[in-house]
Amino acid sequence: MSDTSSTDPVPIPHGLPMERDAGPFDPPRAITRLRGARPVSPMIFPDGHEGWLVTGYDAVRQLMADTRFSSRQDIGVLHVPYEVPGMPAMTEPSPQVPGLFIAMDPPDHTRLRRMLTGAFTVKRMRMLEEHIVDIAGRQLDELARLTPPVDLVKEFALPVPSLVICELLGVPYADRENFQVNSARFLLKDVQLDEKMAAYGALTTYLSELVTRKRAAPGEDILSDLARHDELTIEELTGCAFLLLLAGHETTANMLALGTFALLEHPEQWAELRADPELLPGAVEELMRYLSVVDILYRYATEDLELGGETIREGSTVVVSLLAANRDPQRFDDPDTLDIHRKARGHLAFGHGCHQCLGQQLARLEMRAGLAGLLRRFPTLELAIPAGEVKLRTNMQIYGVHELPVTWTETAR
Repeated sequence: MSDTSSTDPVPIPHGLPMERDAGPFDPPRAITRLRGARPVSPMIFPDGHEGWLVTGYDAVRQLMADTRFSSRQDIGVLHVPYEVPGMPAMTEPSPQVPGLFIAMDPPDHTRLRRMLTGAFTVKRMRMLEEHIVDIAGRQLDELARLTPPVDLVKEFALPVPSLVICELLGVPYADRENFQVNSARFLLKDVQLDEKMAAYGALTTYLSELVTRKRAAPGEDILSDLARHDELTIEELTGCAFLLLLAGHETTANMLALGTFALLEHPEQWAELRADPELLPGAVEELMRYLSVVDILYRYATEDLELGGETIREGSTVVVSLLAANRDPQRFDDPDTLDIHRKARGHLAFGHGCHQCLGQQLARLEMRAGLAGLLRRFPTLELAIPAGEVKLRTNMQIYGVHELPVTWTETAR
């Protein structure tokens, strides 16, 4: 690892160490050591490109607030920070996808995001809270009718956010197999590029047909609201729909499952939450910080910039680790400990700056409703297999568990 006093730093060779060797909930040990030694570190990607890795909380927050670190993939090559079998080295910038505002900068980003802001206000989300609790409750009823052991991902963590986002967007829940399978395939790291693009193509074809119908006959849902904006093309509507649907069910599904796993591995905190549900809002913030299921983000320097005492040259690809930043001891005391009493506000799990997660209030409501229901209805919930046998999503762009087998001896109303 580079010495912070070095005047000619040696970049991290061979890309980013990604192996979860410190446990299922923790950053790789190499990343933790690197953050302590040099929070903004030069790195060499597997394709030979020289870029940067940012792991310190203050540096990550500063970078994400500075739009000169661009999110546009059409101005920078996506240099993957780890070896991906079958994936060719990227030698050309990716074309900008219409409507995919997560990969845009102001003013284009601002124009699209402004159209959606009203749909995700705190006030509107609170109005939905009772309905989200009801959706979670109905899925818990289904879960309680099953004979354990059952997979909590399949039977609860994935259905709840899928049902919620389908209702909000106006996507038929009956089509869930299509978008769930193709979303998961699109998020795989270790697949051929043509397979990933086939999944993307299947999703966008489906969504293009859906938004075209909504433009012709709009209903009372978010995609219909967007379709009423005549200045948006069908391609832009499709890009927005793709992003909202993918983020709206994949992130929360993984947080619900991984958060339950983490709490079951800390039974004293699980018991505390059962005894005092008022602790749940703070516990959700702590789980967001502690787990940070969306970890790696990319930015591209549009000019020479200073960050954390380092000069980032124009054209450099910058990799951001939100998990490492959220575990920075310079910001959070004893950061590698899960503590439901922690005041974790200020964490970066939802990002920061103009790209801060649009659906963060929705995610909070779904997490609270889901965990509150599990705690109340399944007081004896526990893992059905040893923790070391839980299949982790280390092969996915959004972290979590592939399956979470659980069992119980009693249920309650």
